[in-house]
Amino acid sequence: MKYFYTSISDPSQGLPHFVGVGYVDGQVFVHYDSHSQRAKPRVSWMEKVGKEDPQYWDSQTQIARGAEETFRRNLEILRNRYNQSEGFHIIQLMFGCELRKDGSKGEFMQYGYEGRTFITFDKETRTWVAPVPQAQITQRKWDALPAQNQYFKSYLEKECIEWLQKHLSYGKETLLRTEPPAVTVRGKTELEDGMETHICRLDGFYPREIDASWTRDGEVWKEETFSGFLAPNADGTYHYWLSIRIDPKERGRYRCHVEHDSLQEPLDLALEAAESHKVAKGCF
Repeated sequence: MKYFYTSISDPSQGLPHFVGVGYVDGQVFVHYDSHSQRAKPRVSWMEKVGKEDPQYWDSQTQIARGAEETFRRNLEILRNRYNQSEGFHIIQLMFGCELRKDGSKGEFMQYGYEGRTFITFDKETRTWVAPVPQAQITQRKWDALPAQNQYFKSYLEKECIEWLQKHLSYGKETLLRTEPPAVTVRGKTELEDGMETHICRLDGFYPREIDASWTRDGEVWKEETFSGFLAPNADGTYHYWLSIRIDPKERGRYRCHVEHDSLQEPLDLALEAAESHKVAKGCF
């Protein structure tokens, strides 16, 4: 579960000054912006929260409004600290927690300014890490607030995890489902040197986490390989691609190897002659 707060100093084309968004497993479940001035559910299963706790959305709205005002002030503080003129500037906060497959947990809280890390919370020491000189003033100020830092640690380790578990329970039909990837391998011959480029495309899978790689003789192979960004589809599933450039004489040695929670066993798709393709749909 991740929350992103973003505030910009000079919005254009009707963009809001402040936006707060919450994600669970890559799915937006709550949204607030300075135009609507209201925290709203973005998925149907979050409506259950409001039914169980009628004050939930009012309290989330007040939290977001408070963050909006704080971020507005912080933008001005940082602009002066960096000795910048007026114009477009951006401050961001990312925080959240995760439950891993092995039962371990992860937590994080980090501020960014102008697209770069500004200051990060170390929950183990309950102190702040300043990677840039301009953040050292903030670091000293916040390190002198032990009660606040203890609250952040407790929130990340306990309250955040509890809410993540609640959200997974509310949205289990959506969030805990599995959709197998449709895997397509296509190849083309490069006329210049006779080498072949093969692309392995994976589409329609859920959850987001997937392990896809090229193998040669059963071993992971990274030479002359490229990969795209793992991105969402409109229906909430994801897609991904990876490519490899090979000597056609060695085509039979390579496979597109795919592992995913929806698959009973890994997929290994062989490369075929250039301009051909092969499609596989994993079994549940």
